[in-house]
Amino acid sequence: MKKKLLFLIAILCAGIACGQVPCPELNGPEDGDVNVPVDVTIMWNDVAAPGYRISIGTTPGGTEIINERNLGNATAFTPPLGLPQNTLIYVRLTIFFFNSPEPDIVCDVGSFRTVSVTTPPPCAIISSPTDGATDVNVASAISWDYTPTAEGYFISIGTTPGGSEILNNFDVGNVLSYRPAADFPFNTTIYVRITPYNIAGSTPDTCTEYSFTTGAMATLPQCTQLISPANGSINVPLTPNLEWTPVPDAIGYRVTVGLSPTTGEVLDNVVFTANSTRVVDFDPNRTFFIRIVPFNVAGDAIGCTQETFSTVLGCGPYLDPLTGALVDLAPEINFPDEVSFCENETPYFVSATDTAEGFRWYKIDSNGNETLISSDVQLDVSEAGLYRYEAYNTVSQSGNTVECTKSKVFTVVASEIATITSLDTRVLNGNFEIVVQVTGSGNYEFALNEIDGSYQDSNVFSGLPSGSYTVYVRDKNGCGIAEESIVQDLTLEGFPRFFSPNGDGINDFWQFIPPNDTGEINVGAIQIFDRYGNFLKQIDPLALGWDGQFNGRPMPSSDYWFTAISLTTQNKIKGHFSLKR
Repeated sequence: MKKKLLFLIAILCAGIACGQVPCPELNGPEDGDVNVPVDVTIMWNDVAAPGYRISIGTTPGGTEIINERNLGNATAFTPPLGLPQNTLIYVRLTIFFFNSPEPDIVCDVGSFRTVSVTTPPPCAIISSPTDGATDVNVASAISWDYTPTAEGYFISIGTTPGGSEILNNFDVGNVLSYRPAADFPFNTTIYVRITPYNIAGSTPDTCTEYSFTTGAMATLPQCTQLISPANGSINVPLTPNLEWTPVPDAIGYRVTVGLSPTTGEVLDNVVFTANSTRVVDFDPNRTFFIRIVPFNVAGDAIGCTQETFSTVLGCGPYLDPLTGALVDLAPEINFPDEVSFCENETPYFVSATDTAEGFRWYKIDSNGNETLISSDVQLDVSEAGLYRYEAYNTVSQSGNTVECTKSKVFTVVASEIATITSLDTRVLNGNFEIVVQVTGSGNYEFALNEIDGSYQDSNVFSGLPSGSYTVYVRDKNGCGIAEESIVQDLTLEGFPRFFSPNGDGINDFWQFIPPNDTGEINVGAIQIFDRYGNFLKQIDPLALGWDGQFNGRPMPSSDYWFTAISLTTQNKIKGHFSLKR
């Protein structure tokens, strides 16, 4: 089922990304890493982007190492010439949308510093022509593999072992191929030595000399180009007939088709004698890179460029060129990040509210493994944990049925009404403080005296005048409200704020003073602590009180703390007082 969302470029391209594609992050090496090898493969997390281009430089936004290299859907890239040593490298990825006019998303994904190179590089290995090859075309270029830590290469070419009359230790720079200005002599053995170098030097005496023999004078074939699909085509069927222009003097064609400029997942250098072939089962909504190299007895065509095309749009989203609307064949989902249920009301039913052809519900275990638990519109939940909700539509494309899905990972939280275990009160700066202690699996908020609130997240109420209060504890997930009252049966004068044990007969002892109106001793044993929480003395409210000594030694002037239990409510009372000398 098609869903068309009105397309406004200004709206779509606001925020983090058009099409809701987030920027990836480096995961090898990670942002900020140091001592990274110069031949590192740069990797990033897959954000399901339609395509990536990568730029690498030595300054933020710099492109002098790699400039906007198209990678297709690949999530890794190895710089073909390595990276400079002991250098801060900046990596930028550009997400592009090849089937719509949506603007590119430019992501500065991170930076890292390469390792310092202290030894010369190893020798290079010539890849073309191979060592000992014969009938090599006289116009061939010499190519070699990248040598880790190399910053450039010297090349010597001659017609005798150790000879250099064609080229003598010539610095070709940091490249991986070289074609001499003039063709090689035909029917001749050519000797080549490649010597890599870096900041630590080179080791020319240890590098092997390679050789090959040229053939008779011959003409290489010209390059070809795609006829169908044409270079840059979009909406190509999933089973296209690939066709390219025939080259008269070619005896065959080497064809490579992949998802990136350097891979061949579909065809990997497959030889065809005809100028067409049918390829079955391309993936939808992907860009494919194709290189076709004609060849004959003289060798392969030189300098053939890579071409691209994109398959049918699949599930989208993509821009309908006729209506200007954004078409997404997958269902739109609006499912919450968290679902809660009350433990005393199980089973709890979660229902999909989205419009789709089908639904699936998965339970995710602690190892990230998923188990399908329902294929209905409704899920019976009786256990907290991590789940995934999936909605899908099906469409027919190129004779195939394509399932278009969207999903959402969500958390199920078990909740319950709170149990109030205690209401702890203490005197602070002439006012009372109430600390509410609760147990339960819910997410709770607290209020005083009014069941309708206002509620607060903190379980502490400070700066209260003396008096009686009702505490309400409400579960945020709607599982109920617990309440408990506290009757303030002690006045601020119940415990002296200071005493002065100097032997003058006035305030020489610190003790509880019964309320004037009743004279009732309504507290139990009183414990006294110093400011660090060290226990000093336990006194009876009927006894004389504390004389300010500990183990026969007078304690210094300072603040001291006390705790007592109300005999009326069994609540703990906390406060402090001063010892003055």
